[in-house]
Amino acid sequence: MSETIDHARRVLTIEAEALQLLANHLPDDFSSLTEAILACSGRVIVSGVGKSGHIGRKISATLASTGTPSYFVHATEASHGDLGMIIEGDLCLLISNSGETVELRDIVAHTRRFSIPMAAISSKAGSTLMKAADFALCLPDAPEACAIGMAPTTSTTMMIALGDALAVALMKKRNFKAENFSVFHPGGKLGAQMASVGDLMHGRDKMPFVAPDTSMQDTLLEMTSKGFGVAVVLDNGLVSGVISDGDLRRHMHHLMEKTASEIASPDPITVKPDLFAADALRIMNNHKIGVLVVVDVDGMPQGIFHIQDLLRAGVV
Repeated sequence: MSETIDHARRVLTIEAEALQLLANHLPDDFSSLTEAILACSGRVIVSGVGKSGHIGRKISATLASTGTPSYFVHATEASHGDLGMIIEGDLCLLISNSGETVELRDIVAHTRRFSIPMAAISSKAGSTLMKAADFALCLPDAPEACAIGMAPTTSTTMMIALGDALAVALMKKRNFKAENFSVFHPGGKLGAQMASVGDLMHGRDKMPFVAPDTSMQDTLLEMTSKGFGVAVVLDNGLVSGVISDGDLRRHMHHLMEKTASEIASPDPITVKPDLFAADALRIMNNHKIGVLVVVDVDGMPQGIFHIQDLLRAGVV
């Protein structure tokens, strides 16, 4: 077992060192490629074969999900009609560790024939692909991490990391924000976390409202009927306090003798409808509460947000 762990650590160390080398020797054309993609009126077409193809699919998906229109074209299929997917206004990103992948030949020729900008990622600066490229992203010389030094390991790690670096650089240039990101990730846990409080909250008509002078008997009836375990005290249309189960327990000995305003905790924590659900969860955790009152910019109540809403949406 110890020997296995040693081998694993060796692989990770070799690849980590290669990534640091890449960071220290970022390809000269990286910045100009970023600017060319920003100026591109079409899409970034990514292609590769074998392991490079798998990496290309991931890079294309990352670009597309972060604001840069992109899709992957299979190099072999391109030679049998899919070249028609690559048109004027697009920019091609071709990936080949050796730079001599035969299957990419027709795409290269197509880009040259129709003056379509072409970038290449390769480990061989003098390769056919890199010589043809308008933007050459050459990976630094680093050993593969496999036991025989041949299987694509370090090289593919650098490729995918370089693709991530390109996508993030473009995000910064486009001022791509979390709200933009949520548009492309509506499903699953990530989509739920990117939902807003307004998307998940219960509306104003569901809120358990009481006036400051409401008796606690009537307040308890309102709390029970709405089912959130709280009552929101409204004074002149604004939230002046919230009564929770904790407040009831603290005043149990004289509860029925008091009014809502005398029991409520003043200055309750409120949030705006456009707050991300994930941020609302953090607020709840930090303050150890299960309900948030949602208000607009003027402090007028808009809805109520319960921890159960986060559970149902899959945020937690």
